[in-house]
Amino acid sequence: ALAYALLGEIGGRATHHGVLQVIAVVVAAALFGAVPHVALGKGPALDHVARRVLTVGFAAVCFQPLYNSGKLGEWVGHGPAFAAVIVALLVLTALCDAVLAAAMAHTRTLPHGLKGMGGTPSPFGPILKDELRAMLGIGSAVCATGAVMALAVAVAGLWALPVFSLPLLLTQLSFRRYAAVRTTYRQTIASLARATEIAGYTPQGHARRVAALSRAVGRELGLLEPDLAVLEHAALMHDIGQLSLLDPVPAGATAALPEAEQRRIALLGGAVVRQTGVDGDVAVVVERQADPYRDQPLTARIVRTANAYDEMARGEGPGGPLNALERLRLATGRDYQPEVVEALARVLARGK
Repeated sequence: ALAYALLGEIGGRATHHGVLQVIAVVVAAALFGAVPHVALGKGPALDHVARRVLTVGFAAVCFQPLYNSGKLGEWVGHGPAFAAVIVALLVLTALCDAVLAAAMAHTRTLPHGLKGMGGTPSPFGPILKDELRAMLGIGSAVCATGAVMALAVAVAGLWALPVFSLPLLLTQLSFRRYAAVRTTYRQTIASLARATEIAGYTPQGHARRVAALSRAVGRELGLLEPDLAVLEHAALMHDIGQLSLLDPVPAGATAALPEAEQRRIALLGGAVVRQTGVDGDVAVVVERQADPYRDQPLTARIVRTANAYDEMARGEGPGGPLNALERLRLATGRDYQPEVVEALARVLARGK
């Protein structure tokens, strides 16, 4: 789609197609590509289709009028300067796509664990940073391929399309395998997180709620996606050490246990996480749940605060959440980082 938006010639002959034609072709191609998914009962994600069309339309608006009017040729010619202009347009297009992606993510509610609390948009700044970081990987490869395809078709004609499409197809298959591995990884973590619930050591949905709250607080504090992933996985598995107990803690409330017992459970939980092959950073967060908060990494402080809030707020009636938050604030000098507690308060306030 980017190659078509930046196409000015086919085998040395001018194309003269305009912005509206580019948009129409991209929309038609997106609908045609969605047919197999619809046949399998999986409709296309309309927000992704709209983002793709808007991004390609932006590239076409920047390139086609200048090229068709001849001004681009007058200004830079058809040598290295022309390629530099294409690269500059692709950089602007990538920025446009990142802003669109961040805006769409900003309007979505929190993960499922907080939907019952009303949901709240994530801060725009950290989301945009994540999108820009992602552009350095697959985004730069997509942009570079689009530019090279457009330049190759201008010289070699339409035969350049199948030459470039085959590597793209292989890349897509590899990416799908990678996505399948990631899905299996997340399912393994979710299954381990449910083990304590199935065994009766923690209440139903506790790990999921703590994970959703932790991720929201991490976003509020400006953590980027890699740290948010570690935070979410650690929050899901933070109670796994309770499986070592002979008798379950009432309601799974480990925050009320003696510090030595909390530390033993945390270390056992970290040992279990390390044996599963999960990222070692996740195990560190789980192991350090019972340490003094000043000695913990920020991710561990967030999980500890979210866990304590969920334990305190559950079963205290309508005033439970407010009372729990007040208790956390009173304990900020000893057990919880004040900035984390206030970030949690902002997340909860927006979720009402």
